[in-house]
Amino acid sequence: MNDVPVPKRFDAVQLGPAPLGLVASLLLFGGAGLLLFVATRVAIPLLIRTTGCEGVIAWFAAAGFGVFLPLVIIGWVMLRREGMSDGRRLWSERLRFRRLTAADLGWTQGDLGCALAGLAIVGLGSAATIGALRWWSPDIRLHPSFLAMEPLGPGRYWIFAVWLPFFAINILGEEFLWRGVVLPRQERALGRHAWAANGAGWLLFHLPFGPTILVMLVPVVFLIPYLVQRRGNTWIGVALHAAINGPGFIAVALGGV
Repeated sequence: MNDVPVPKRFDAVQLGPAPLGLVASLLLFGGAGLLLFVATRVAIPLLIRTTGCEGVIAWFAAAGFGVFLPLVIIGWVMLRREGMSDGRRLWSERLRFRRLTAADLGWTQGDLGCALAGLAIVGLGSAATIGALRWWSPDIRLHPSFLAMEPLGPGRYWIFAVWLPFFAINILGEEFLWRGVVLPRQERALGRHAWAANGAGWLLFHLPFGPTILVMLVPVVFLIPYLVQRRGNTWIGVALHAAINGPGFIAVALGGV
């Protein structure tokens, strides 16, 4: 009697991640937005009132431990539920953290060129948006109230040292979950329109920042997922996100905004 052949086992990378539709996306981004709401409207005022710390330090603590670290944990749990195991295939194939290539600086052919072009477009779009907001209301605040701070000077530059680890977990935490874990699953459910759902969800996540900040974020929140999906490379999102958030905070900290 012939042995019955054992079917070949296909792991989660080969089969692809489970689809993530609009309703599930809404719940995921909305839940993360609720964490951000609690951090900005409850935790930050509480920390300032009880410790006397500056608002920006309260933001680092409340958002770092109450929002962005949980986003990393949520992403890792989602991967585990898919049956993911650690290794190079997890990072390069499932999460699509692939080397940014400099082979071609064109829009459609090189990852690095795509990131640079995206940065230029985001910069122009953000500048136009800020200009329109300034025209509409010259005194409008262009950063969240909890980031209001006296310009850093001698004796206060240590805040930059506190900001750096927060900056890392902010950028990598969001891109790990939103573009690495979630976007490929949205692509399975929504196809070529997944970037739009990802961007709309990301905008929903930022809702606690208020309407002015949301308007400013529109070029960023839609272009980043579009480019990541177009190129299939999550590092593009990390690079663009860092290139926008980093100089933005430095400008606020030095009194330029």
